[in-house]
Amino acid sequence: MNTFANSIAILTVPMKIILATGIYPPKIGGPATYCRQLAERLSKQGHEVIVVTYGDKVESGKWKVETVPLGLPVLRWFSYAKKLKEAGSEADVTYAFSSISCGIPLMLSGLKSKKVLRLGGDFFWERYTDGSGYRGLRAWYASKCPLAFIGRRVMGWILRRFDHIVFSTDFQKDIYAGVFSRLPSSSVIENALELEMVVPMEHHIMQKPFKLLFMGRFVNFKQIPLLIDAAAQIPEAVLTLVGQGPRDVALRKQVERLGLDSKIRFVAPLSGKEKYEVFGSHDLLVLPSLTDISPNTALEARSVGLPVLLTDQNGLSPSLHSGMSIADVSTVKKLVEEIKRIQQGYSVIAESASQKISGRSWEEVALETQNLFATLCAQ
Repeated sequence: MNTFANSIAILTVPMKIILATGIYPPKIGGPATYCRQLAERLSKQGHEVIVVTYGDKVESGKWKVETVPLGLPVLRWFSYAKKLKEAGSEADVTYAFSSISCGIPLMLSGLKSKKVLRLGGDFFWERYTDGSGYRGLRAWYASKCPLAFIGRRVMGWILRRFDHIVFSTDFQKDIYAGVFSRLPSSSVIENALELEMVVPMEHHIMQKPFKLLFMGRFVNFKQIPLLIDAAAQIPEAVLTLVGQGPRDVALRKQVERLGLDSKIRFVAPLSGKEKYEVFGSHDLLVLPSLTDISPNTALEARSVGLPVLLTDQNGLSPSLHSGMSIADVSTVKKLVEEIKRIQQGYSVIAESASQKISGRSWEEVALETQNLFATLCAQ
């Protein structure tokens, strides 16, 4: 249970807050969006906010943004640390959005502020999956894999140097609690879920051909090749892959090699109205990741009545599972069987998906974050 963050504002004095992120708009990604939204709302509450990020061209705002050239790996940590020290003098809180690219420079900076780390992913596990690792987050940390051993040691060392850890889900918080000893205090501040296209819920009618959808980053742990192979084995299904990422070329080559160009199409990342129109034109969103810590896309799809097939290794609250099939989809065979099962009983899952779900505003996220910072600074 989160004992720090809640939806009731507590009395705070203006604070100087450093938001340390690896990416920031116009770059695309969860930390970039999260950091900008938080900076805007904390600034409106009267706090002095300074964003420190890698890069050159960034979006301007009513708060200061300090940039650090990317430079060479490792060496850029020292440049980032120097910038943090310059920007963060007399700061009350430094909030890091990455354990490695921002967390290590924060350690090097020697800042005296309260140090808070937000985790919505796992650096070492994601590097493991980049190398074609096949274990989910929980199984990987329990394994004897050399990289897992190194990851546990290094991550544990980093975590213990923060005053507080903010997780985006209880799922990851519970895994870490079982793996790492002597952790600092921690809490859960769930991600925002802005349902941009709130529409009357309708019972979705299955189409022919059966239209499958994937939406997200093209990275290894999303298991998109598995989905492509599964789609190839379902004659009456077509698949749309919406997104971009380092596996883009490999995925296109796989589709070409299997002769699936007429069955599988690629679409660039979408937002706003276009994203929700794509949800509305498909029958099933499929997210077969090894682990999906914060599956917000699943909730966005559900908000407009689209059924979802989601890996059972996910951080979604059970109260939000209606209209979703939560299943072991770790092999092509299992994925094909589950998609066919959903097809056969489609009216049932579609009816469940038509039930309204509630969103979560950025104002709520900012308020919980502000309350946490105020509580930490008062200790």
